[in-house]
Amino acid sequence: MTRAQPDERSWVLTALERFEGPLIHYTARILDGDLDRARDVIQDVFLRLCGQSREELAPRLAEWLFRVARNAALDVRRKESRMESNETVAVAQTSAEPGPAATAEHNEDQSRVARALAELPDAQQEVLQLRFQHGLTYRELASVTGRSVSHVGVLIHKGIQALRATLGHELGECMTEGTTR
Repeated sequence: MTRAQPDERSWVLTALERFEGPLIHYTARILDGDLDRARDVIQDVFLRLCGQSREELAPRLAEWLFRVARNAALDVRRKESRMESNETVAVAQTSAEPGPAATAEHNEDQSRVARALAELPDAQQEVLQLRFQHGLTYRELASVTGRSVSHVGVLIHKGIQALRATLGHELGECMTEGTTR
């Protein structure tokens, strides 16, 4: 065994530890909440990562992983929609455990935000999720979604405006704190 092989393995394992959870969450949204299908997609993504050059991907690893995961999840969705001939897929969702009053209030806020997000166009939902839940930059968002940086900015701006209109000024302000490019 050469010295580069353990380094490559360590790099892939580090990437797996850091990105597996966020990638599963992201692809599950694309796949109508199905965590099992999302895990399968992410397993394939990390298998593809094993065949990639660390030197080429290291500076843009998050961007590459999210883009490959997005494309793979969309491919799965397209294949399944052809096979299912317009049948509705059941959405697998985790339920929140009831807790004290503060937890209940927090859960209600999260539910309000989730409902409001679900009303947005898919493109706005996607960029808002990647920006605020996964911390991707505008440039990374552009690469992942195949849109220009300015289009990503417009989608985020319009999404936040719509959320502000639905949820009120206070929640909208919380979201704009993280919108710097």
